Amino acid sequence: MPAKDRIVVVGASAAGLTTAEALRREGFTGTLTMVGEELRPPYDRPPLSKQVLAGEREPETTVLRQDADLRRLALDLRLGCRATGLDPAARTVTLADGDRLRYDGLVIATGLRPRRLPFGHDLAGVHVLRTLDDALTLRTQLLSGPRVVVIGAGFLGSETAATARGLGLDVTLVDVAPTPLAAQVGTWAGGLVAGLHRDHGVRLRMGRGVSGLTGERGRVTEVVLDDGNRLPADVVVVAIGSVPATDWLAGSGIPLGDGVLCDSHCRAAPGIYAAGDVANWPHPATGGRVRLEQRTNATTQALAVAKNLLAGPGEATPYAPVPFGWTDQYDAKIQFHGWCPPGARAECVDGDPGARKFVALYRDRGRVVGALGWNSARALRGYRSHLGSEAAPLATAEG
Repeated sequence: MPAKDRIVVVGASAAGLTTAEALRREGFTGTLTMVGEELRPPYDRPPLSKQVLAGEREPETTVLRQDADLRRLALDLRLGCRATGLDPAARTVTLADGDRLRYDGLVIATGLRPRRLPFGHDLAGVHVLRTLDDALTLRTQLLSGPRVVVIGAGFLGSETAATARGLGLDVTLVDVAPTPLAAQVGTWAGGLVAGLHRDHGVRLRMGRGVSGLTGERGRVTEVVLDDGNRLPADVVVVAIGSVPATDWLAGSGIPLGDGVLCDSHCRAAPGIYAAGDVANWPHPATGGRVRLEQRTNATTQALAVAKNLLAGPGEATPYAPVPFGWTDQYDAKIQFHGWCPPGARAECVDGDPGARKFVALYRDRGRVVGALGWNSARALRGYRSHLGSEAAPLATAEG
């Protein structure tokens, strides 16, 4: 295997930073360049919709590493630089300023871009939430005490609605799904999340799409639902999901689909790997491809990618994690291990859903595929052993 003297990491968030650190720990001493589209040094994203938006944490506390830590990595750190092209044959990454970075190894960790509505984003008061600057701008508007409509009830939308309600604002949460978090934890647990929001005074409009946004003098005033109802709004947060940031790879020959299509070792092409939200790879537990938008996966996949990028012939290891994600809303900490495929059946095995302190297991085709803990972190740990690449039959969990 040719020696690697120059490695470029495109993406300077959790996955990119962890990759760079892991490469140094694994003994890479060559030139290590990390490219970040934002001017800010690497920071953590989960607090944005919660503590930062609520004003409980200052922006500087979200940084993942101090300046001294970054200096020790001996990085050629290119912040405020956007990658615009890749030439695998020439082994170069082109930046927006025209610079070309040569590489022997490349890691793509560009993450996500927020999905937008096909209308309304030209109106003042309409927001997406992806970056720290997005969170600070949104917080400034929330402080005026407006009527808030959150479109999208996944993790980001539900957390944003909870934070806005915690600030005492008038909040409506809208989604085409039957419950909040339906895709993430299923409709049974999603129904409990719906109850949590209702108990805190959030109005829910589930099973409803958005057909338009109206405004006056260039500022949003209403959200128009697909049933004709109109929701007054001073601030609208669009949280309808994200798309992998792969536009700069168009025409490169790198296989693209729902993200960067990799093999089981997270390799997309010779010398080119992907990590974090942008990576799509085959997982033996599902029998198909997966792409995980989880903070924990960004770190664990980056560690695997660093090792595989430096591995010798036949030494690369397939990446097959048990997914883990969480959300904090009001006084609820909801954690989930494994998978929640469509049609999976949830069953409470510990605690009481009525008391909002329980563990539930998810069964699909006779096997345990997921475990959810609601304010039950310690109890949930006892059920992780039932999960893995080959999930155990539910009978073993009940025994």
